[in-house]
Amino acid sequence: MPILIRTFVMLLCLVSPAGAAVLPGIDTLQMRHFDVLQGKRVGLVTNHTGRAANGQSTIDILFTAPGVRLVALYSPEHGIRGSEDSKVPSGVDTRTGVPINSLYGISCRPTSQMLKGVDILVIDLQNVGSRFYTYIGTLSLVMRAAKTNGIPVVVLDRPNPINGVDIGGAIPVVPVPEKSSGCGALTSIHPIPTRHGMTMGELARLFNGEFGIGCNLTVIPMQGWRRSMFFDETALPWSNPSPNMRSLTAALLYPGFGILESTNLSVGRGTDRPFELYGAPWFDGNGVAALLQQRAIPGVRFTPASFVPSQEGQPYAGKACSGVAVTITDRRLLDPVLAGLSLLQAIYQLHPNRFKQVDGFGTEVGDRGVWLQLTKGGQRPEDIVARWRVELDTFAVIRKKYLLY
Repeated sequence: MPILIRTFVMLLCLVSPAGAAVLPGIDTLQMRHFDVLQGKRVGLVTNHTGRAANGQSTIDILFTAPGVRLVALYSPEHGIRGSEDSKVPSGVDTRTGVPINSLYGISCRPTSQMLKGVDILVIDLQNVGSRFYTYIGTLSLVMRAAKTNGIPVVVLDRPNPINGVDIGGAIPVVPVPEKSSGCGALTSIHPIPTRHGMTMGELARLFNGEFGIGCNLTVIPMQGWRRSMFFDETALPWSNPSPNMRSLTAALLYPGFGILESTNLSVGRGTDRPFELYGAPWFDGNGVAALLQQRAIPGVRFTPASFVPSQEGQPYAGKACSGVAVTITDRRLLDPVLAGLSLLQAIYQLHPNRFKQVDGFGTEVGDRGVWLQLTKGGQRPEDIVARWRVELDTFAVIRKKYLLY
């Protein structure tokens, strides 16, 4: 091993917690003695996923940081503890006494009143790598509010858990029109692919430069992260980013299978395998699994399954469902978007009168013609995915300007 590389590795081991291959942005900020926050009244956008490599909460770290005054907290969807699955009220953090402003309640963007007395905003959130996961929308809305109110933004970077190489899916032609609260745009905040292959810090740079936000932005990078890494290769502990995102497997499937939330299926919410189980009381699990096995979709296997979803407010709560279980056989070969579209088409093939889309399907996919093309039109999922390739190649060129690793 060359001397310079060996020396760097030795130094990284000295400053890293035991076993930590990757250090998030909060660890980097600590090593810099919180330089960008010194003497500032800080507002922190975070939840339970904002943690250092040793597991310590970013809230607690900034609350006790020398020269830093933490004066406000802002919680995204699912709340400051990541346990909520509906609108989230504002409140007070019981540990620090710092007020919590909900960004998933009456408004999804910080108001001027929420930002009163704040000198700088810090964002520390773990995304899952999909465009329609709402933390991306929160990131953009916070940056816009910061620009309007003349407040600098610092993003503490974290890994893309499903790697920073692969991109895929559709790019929305235009963003969803924003409602006054900003909540209407959270799942399609900017025209980026379903699977974007970027970290939160890189997305912040992209949003700022390509979509006209123009806030005063600083990204505190990670140490030790490589683009090819999946989350289980980082040595960081997994914290469920939301109540039903319980594993790296679910995160890997989500960019393609998450669109089925906008149909009349159960996606396994209220079971121990959300986003790995799909079905309904009327669903022919054996038939759908057989159709999909014939297609030999790379990297994934479908098997018949029975389950009872229990989450209130979700389809078929408390009812026995037949369905399919999705198992990843090779994550390097898996194209979750192709696999998700293939599942959708197979279900429709066997249940043309029962299987339906609901509000938001076109928004989630990013291409409003896909439902008819897959169902009535009978187009092959492979052809639909191939049609998006030119736009993805263009996006890949644009995103290079904003990559940090």
